[in-house]
Amino acid sequence: MCGLMAVCSRNISLTSFETAFKPLHKRGPDAKCIEVIEDGIMGFYRLAIMDLSEAGMQPMKLNQSIGICNGEIYNYKELEQQLSSYHFHSGSDCEVLPALWEVCRENMFQMLDGEFALVIYDGKLKQWIAARDPMGIRPLFYGTLKQDGKLAFASEMKALQSLCEEIKPFPSGSYCINGTFVKYHDCASYQQPIKETTLEAICKGIRTRLENAVAKRLHSDAPMGFLLSGGLDSSLVCSIAAKQTKEPLRTFAIGMKRDAIDLRYARIAADFIGSRHTEFLMDKEEVINVLRELIYQLETYDITTIRASLGMYLLCKKIHENTDIKVLMSGEIADELFGYKYTDFAPDACSFQKESEKRIRELYMYDVLRADRCISAHALEARVPFSDKDLIAYVMSIDPELKLNRYGIGKYLLRNAFTDQDLPDIIRMREKAAFSDAVGHSLVDDVKEYAEEYYTDQQFQKKCEAYEYAKPFTKESLLYREIFESFYPNRADLIAGFWMPNQAWPHCNVNDPSARVLQNYGNSGK
Repeated sequence: MCGLMAVCSRNISLTSFETAFKPLHKRGPDAKCIEVIEDGIMGFYRLAIMDLSEAGMQPMKLNQSIGICNGEIYNYKELEQQLSSYHFHSGSDCEVLPALWEVCRENMFQMLDGEFALVIYDGKLKQWIAARDPMGIRPLFYGTLKQDGKLAFASEMKALQSLCEEIKPFPSGSYCINGTFVKYHDCASYQQPIKETTLEAICKGIRTRLENAVAKRLHSDAPMGFLLSGGLDSSLVCSIAAKQTKEPLRTFAIGMKRDAIDLRYARIAADFIGSRHTEFLMDKEEVINVLRELIYQLETYDITTIRASLGMYLLCKKIHENTDIKVLMSGEIADELFGYKYTDFAPDACSFQKESEKRIRELYMYDVLRADRCISAHALEARVPFSDKDLIAYVMSIDPELKLNRYGIGKYLLRNAFTDQDLPDIIRMREKAAFSDAVGHSLVDDVKEYAEEYYTDQQFQKKCEAYEYAKPFTKESLLYREIFESFYPNRADLIAGFWMPNQAWPHCNVNDPSARVLQNYGNSGK
């Protein structure tokens, strides 16, 4: 990942900018640039992934345009061919952006295939332009400056805290020109029905698109690794990548020192694909001690996000400390596309589709945020094949009747798109396990126990009364909220409440976000 920041004003001192910008250093420790321009200031922390030389450093300049981008533009070579009248000086995928803006203006965003958050200043038109990829894989926030109400942008909220009154997440699939926001792509919108009509043809369409999504994300000038939990999604990504690379993959898994369910399955998948597999262990003390640091980095109080981040954050920390890896591929977003344990209770196909649309649109505040912060906090870059624009458009256009769990196992279409030649059936047909549970049931139990001991019942009741928005409802949720408020007071509305099952559905009115409390969890995670 990289860290970027821009203030669209000259009323901010360079010292104030540098102080606010400094917390983003972890995102890009390889190089730093702060540039004062005609109508503001831009800052960039680089994590060198494409073209590791100085030529790949940002900001990128062209004529009177200057741009910064945290992202990977996977079709940049095709775009450079379309811009043949321009001479590009580096092997950086982001160098194409100022030229693309000069030629195509706001039409450029539909042309990009990638994960990106960018800011461009057009000195000729005196315009500030910002944009974010369709799924919001790369983070971006904006706020209004205290001094003059002008806009500021940054990769994380914490960089805007001291400078801005109001701060909001930049909407995914949108661009902004001088304060006017436009939605250029809605990943969750229902597309035209796909042409394929048979289950076999549909599964083939899924397979082809996921294979393409993985392939385009394998290009990197820096060493790459793969997160392998032993669940279906990450195992599929690793299996596909293993067939497309000459060298064995480097895969990584983490678990509690006791009852680490996923380690066993990750080992099976790693042995099957022939990866160089590394396991790390964590214990209760590590988990509890990292809570404050984790919530500071995540910028959330959501229970599900924090629970699922504990293992991932510590895993990425250990990868950073023990290897030369700089890019990690992971398996987020498949649940929201193909179904999760609670979507088994969807009343009908229309309800399933609407729920999927809602989750896809909100995902940048939850699982996508988790993947970004856990990985970027340790100077690593995340790549997420299931976020591929073509794959999402295809899956969202499949008749939702076919996505309902009428097969005795969830995510059937995704499982059926692959065979036992891709993954052993013990992995391919494995029941879904909640990540925060599967790294060891004791992880969540330990945190709950800690929270129970931290507050008396009387303290819990009294402290919860202080919150109107997203009111804590367990001692664990209160613990997270108080830590969040200590760093980000009065910013709770940046998150759309708690990520919970749809409580209006049968059997989903639960008081814990873990799938473990659902009656259909069964043998999941065993």
